[in-house]
Amino acid sequence: MRAGLACLIIAYCLSQFFRAFLAVLSPALAQDVGTTTADLAQASGLWFAAFAVMQLPVGWALDTIGPRRTSFALFTIGAVGGCVVFATASAPWMISLAMAMIGIGCAPILMSSYFIFARTFSLAVFGTLAGVTVGISSLGNLLSAAPLATAVEAFGWRETLWATAAFTALIAIGIGAFVRDPAKPEGEAKGSFAELLRIRALWPILIGMFICYAPMAGIRGLWISPYISERFGASLEQIGTATLVMGLAMVAGNFVYGPIDRIAPSRKWAIVGGNLIVAALCVLLFIAPPGSVGTAVVIFAAIGLFGASYPAVMAHGRSFLPPHLTGRGVTLLNLFGMGGAGVMQFVSGPTHASLATTMGAEAAFGVLFALFAAAILLGLAAYAVSKDG
Repeated sequence: MRAGLACLIIAYCLSQFFRAFLAVLSPALAQDVGTTTADLAQASGLWFAAFAVMQLPVGWALDTIGPRRTSFALFTIGAVGGCVVFATASAPWMISLAMAMIGIGCAPILMSSYFIFARTFSLAVFGTLAGVTVGISSLGNLLSAAPLATAVEAFGWRETLWATAAFTALIAIGIGAFVRDPAKPEGEAKGSFAELLRIRALWPILIGMFICYAPMAGIRGLWISPYISERFGASLEQIGTATLVMGLAMVAGNFVYGPIDRIAPSRKWAIVGGNLIVAALCVLLFIAPPGSVGTAVVIFAAIGLFGASYPAVMAHGRSFLPPHLTGRGVTLLNLFGMGGAGVMQFVSGPTHASLATTMGAEAAFGVLFALFAAAILLGLAAYAVSKDG
């Protein structure tokens, strides 16, 4: 079980890497493949959309056939195959296809870990295990920053993607060999997603999931790069450093939020407070844009730290799930989390392009971040009425 969980954590590290690496690859892709910022926003959105859409069948598969076969099959076909398509891409549509495939491949990985945790460990430690898993796996965010920039400069982006494909295939083999399905209790009831949706305590938490991850994922996965590049003329090395710093802050945030239910008097209000800070920082980028790269990086790092509430919201929702709906429940929560990020990426690309046409690129970034803040506040208004789990 330990070797299997290690493989799943490494696979989720790759998932974090894939969802964030376009920020560093964007200059090379623009030059060699002809992608624009809008193309990359669409490709990033497709990753999240594919990931989100797969959550319903993944939830059924976890409850029915178990995490080993589910994660092995999808990760092999989707993630490894997507890397190969990406490495051979000659047009923007191929980047979009590759990202969609990789999103499908990564869809079962974290939920397989959460399914095993929920079946094997007590509810009291689920939030901590969820936070630690995401925190460790967030090393993928770090690898997609300065280390990726270094590899691309040294070997080229296609060669780097081929190496990534080979490593991804190795981890897929490890998942198939070492992951063990937890035993099902005898006489366990069967359930459905309709039964989940009848649990009204989940409704505001699902809205919280939809909005809590989206702004941070969108900024780290894409918008930090064009922002500091167009506003300050940042080099590839500076982009790599900026994304690395934000990634480190996200790692720290996951470790802070993970055990929040055992530290703070209220899990819910700790989540609300952290995301209010993220909204305030987005507003700051709008009304008082930073005057230097360093100041911008500090703001983005703070967004990464306080915006890393995903595992805490997941643990909040998990506390209302009956045992026989564990797989479907965690994937439904994840559908809303990744779906929110996907929707925000789809909307943010054309929104920025339209704003840039009328008011210029710099002003467009400010308005875009203000819209992120508005979305956070709307989501928190609904989440605030949820019951503490």
